[in-house]
Amino acid sequence: MSATLSKVVVQTQDFSVSDEYALIADDNSDGAVVTFVGKVRDFNDGSVVTDLTLEHYPGMTEGVLQQIAVEARERWPLNKVTIIHRVGTMALGEQIVFIGVTSAHRKAAFAACEFLIDFLKTKAPFWKLEAGETGKNWVEAKDADEQAAKMWDKS
Repeated sequence: MSATLSKVVVQTQDFSVSDEYALIADDNSDGAVVTFVGKVRDFNDGSVVTDLTLEHYPGMTEGVLQQIAVEARERWPLNKVTIIHRVGTMALGEQIVFIGVTSAHRKAAFAACEFLIDFLKTKAPFWKLEAGETGKNWVEAKDADEQAAKMWDKS
């Protein structure tokens, strides 16, 4: 098995899912590669969305994402972990986030990928501004996201 690798990036430009997959899927020791891609959708809580702007706290955001990757490694036997999150204004259908993990076994890879997105949504300092038919509004944290993150509580 090659040395473990973590890649954490916050960027404005889009990413290539196929390129990111190729970077993490190149180890023959990994029997599982699990990825998640989040995209801008055209609705939220019953309202029409026309675009989304994500802001972040530079430096702090990357640090929180790196810590989430470290915690995933502490919980599961992972080889590679990639977190790419975009900021700036994105149109409908554009990619926002890529999570990719590899492990020798699928259960660890699936669990870690779900953990990473659940914790990212609740712990990373991102702010969402949605534009729609009624103007622009800041999106509040969702109880469902908080409940999903609580599922991973170690206590």
